[in-house]
Amino acid sequence: MNTTATPRRLRCAVYTRKSTEEGLEREYNTIDAQRDAGQAFIASRKGEGWIPVGDDYDDPGYSAATLNRPALQRLLDDVRAGRIDIIVTYKIDRLSRSLRDFHELWDVLAAHNVEFVSVTQQFNTTDSMGRLMLNILLSFAEFDRELDADRARDKMIASKKKGLWMHGVPPLGYDLKDRRLAINDTEAAIVRHIFERVASDASTAQLVQELKVLGATSKCWTTRKDRQIVGKPIDKSLIYKMLGNRTYLGELRHGEQWFPNAHAPIIDTALWERAQAAIASPERTRTLPGRSQVPFPLRGLVFASDARAMTPWHTTKRGRTYRYYVHTRALHEGAGAVKLPRVSAGELEAAVIEQLRHVLRAPEMIAAVIPQALELDGTLDEAQVTVAMLRLDEIWQYLLADEQARMLQLLIERVVVHDRRAELRLRPLGLASLTTELLASNGEQAA
Repeated sequence: MNTTATPRRLRCAVYTRKSTEEGLEREYNTIDAQRDAGQAFIASRKGEGWIPVGDDYDDPGYSAATLNRPALQRLLDDVRAGRIDIIVTYKIDRLSRSLRDFHELWDVLAAHNVEFVSVTQQFNTTDSMGRLMLNILLSFAEFDRELDADRARDKMIASKKKGLWMHGVPPLGYDLKDRRLAINDTEAAIVRHIFERVASDASTAQLVQELKVLGATSKCWTTRKDRQIVGKPIDKSLIYKMLGNRTYLGELRHGEQWFPNAHAPIIDTALWERAQAAIASPERTRTLPGRSQVPFPLRGLVFASDARAMTPWHTTKRGRTYRYYVHTRALHEGAGAVKLPRVSAGELEAAVIEQLRHVLRAPEMIAAVIPQALELDGTLDEAQVTVAMLRLDEIWQYLLADEQARMLQLLIERVVVHDRRAELRLRPLGLASLTTELLASNGEQAA
């Protein structure tokens, strides 16, 4: 005996809208016409189990420029409550004229398995063609959002090129006037004192004590919401942060770009370079914050995807040392401040070294390095350079940790850590320099 399965009942709601109240006084107006068209469409699908719900969802006199419409919000509440299976409208623009708003609406509908139908546009997400059309529309919505992001970024860059401050609290030494950095003479004197003392090889510990006696603190600030930011005693961490801040040279930063002549500088280039040379000296680098005898061969080379540095960090538990590269924001603001607060140093170093050794063996890399090496040392030939690069890979495992670290510093410009991958950026002439250095050392040994 043949039996026919009864179709599942699908509760259908008709939504109508008109932007103005003009013509609504008529006995039969556009809202009535839209509703009748929707009800007729539902009746034509009765055999598929479609039935109308008892409520009407009409928004007469409401623009589609916003989702804040009473009937639409009531409709969405019923969707969330599980009272509706299909929404029917006369045209797509009755529901929304904005692709971004439509994307937001679709997120709600999809989360509650509710379909959408447009009577006059053959748009029906209950079939494959309708879903294809929806995907096309949502692709345009995503494109529209990306355009907005591009425009916002371009506006940000243009503003910084004009010298406008876009970063919130200004650094110590500056105040804000008309959205531009203006020198605070009292604080600027502290900044110059720090740079001058470091440039004259004063120890950081000594400088911290001097600043404490002077009563110097970090930036005191009142936000636009009247939140008070209280200054704290200047410590080593803040000193090194200030020493690396090119804002004091009159520059503004966007990502890895620095725009010159954005505002009045507090220090000149000569003082900046003397301070950088001082903090790069071997005597001082051994006392940098976080330094220890625990090896970190990628020290100073690891950066997060937001261009912030990742600092070497270690802890010892039950006699075992665990090493990490930690996001600087996580150190100062807590692990919750960033999505990727730390990465295992051992895993990252192993991945970088393996990729680097693969690069050393690659024929195309060898071909690219040969002319650079020959330019650095005209006494070499192609065969010598090729052998030297292959030998680098072979002898890697026999090198001491200090030698490996020195080679990594010479070869690698930076390692950028993303959520699920790491990007290795090599120095343009690093391989050529290392190759010629290796050949030179071989020549000395042979002699």
